[in-house]
Amino acid sequence: MRALTFAFTLAAISSSTPTGAWADPAPREFLPEVQLIYRVAACGGSTIPKELWAKDPTLEARYTKIIDAHCKALQPYLDKFKAEMFDKAHGWFVANLPKSLPAEVVYPFGGGDLISALVPFPDASMISTISLELAGDPRNFATRSPAELEKDLLAFRKVIGPAINIGLNSSINLSAGQRNSIPSQLASHLLGLAVGGFEVTGVRYFTLDDAGAIHYLSKEEIDVDARTGKSLSGNWKSPAFAQSFANVEVQFKKPGDPTVRVFRHIAWNLANDYLKAHPGLIKHLESKGKVTHVTKGGVYLLWLPDFSTIRKHLLEHLVFMVSDSTGIPPAYAGPAGMVQEPFGSFDGPMLSDMESNKATADMRTLWKGAKPVPFRFGYVDRTGHKHVLFTHPK
Repeated sequence: MRALTFAFTLAAISSSTPTGAWADPAPREFLPEVQLIYRVAACGGSTIPKELWAKDPTLEARYTKIIDAHCKALQPYLDKFKAEMFDKAHGWFVANLPKSLPAEVVYPFGGGDLISALVPFPDASMISTISLELAGDPRNFATRSPAELEKDLLAFRKVIGPAINIGLNSSINLSAGQRNSIPSQLASHLLGLAVGGFEVTGVRYFTLDDAGAIHYLSKEEIDVDARTGKSLSGNWKSPAFAQSFANVEVQFKKPGDPTVRVFRHIAWNLANDYLKAHPGLIKHLESKGKVTHVTKGGVYLLWLPDFSTIRKHLLEHLVFMVSDSTGIPPAYAGPAGMVQEPFGSFDGPMLSDMESNKATADMRTLWKGAKPVPFRFGYVDRTGHKHVLFTHPK
């Protein structure tokens, strides 16, 4: 990846952010388990940890063959994706984004898609993604037999295939991954770190209380949790792991760089009714103050009245937002004092059932005469046109 030229404003991050040591008393550390998934499933790093064959060293060659085959199958797609996003798209964002933005990035509807926050904002010190999918349990990965691991990796490739092929995944696909032995949501985010050349330095799980405060889970709390994780969408199957593994925090950094950054994935339903009944997320986001935002592939939910709470929060707290057409429509952005800068073309929503929404006509008008964009970022329009939208205060 090319040298980065963003000069981020180093806004204060919440006191719960680690500065080399965990702030909560005795949180359970999952770094060894997640480093194994990072290397084996996300193909990050070079040396394969020996945990897989620790009980039977004679299986080393078999495990190695399976992992090498998995990474070989992924590599052409990862190379293409890196060239498209980290080379072409990153250079375009460097040329077009402001040179000073808040160092904290919030990405609603960002299931498994840390990559799309790292591409425009690779120097961000804190990135939070929010989606319906739970992060997943990394504990049992090292116990898989060679045959089981081979099956697991094939299932993982099917789950993350769209993400590395077109930079986009479906909720149905990601929800299915919650039943796999590999924690697909977590592993998809790790894939973003691997492609970006980052390394993982710490992992822990947490909950949010109704006031928005983070509580990091201890070993004792996790070990006694026998609750099956709750699906956050009515038509999804329950995850195959405990509720403790809903929200994850990952520390990461560039090799040789002492600066540790923080990524959090928060499993939360962003619909109005759920946010009213579970206020912790909005309280947590409000504590961050003004931040940078990303959203894409959001099923046009920000166009709908059922998602007015999160839309209102974004409009009140964004310094700058990068999105595709599933971002905030002009009818809401304009009255909130926002300017919108479109790039590419938009001839209608990719999902036909949104064609009659008032935002469709407004978006068509907004994109008239827009400058081109040379890469896909989230949804294309109904005729396959690529597009990007900047939203920010006047």
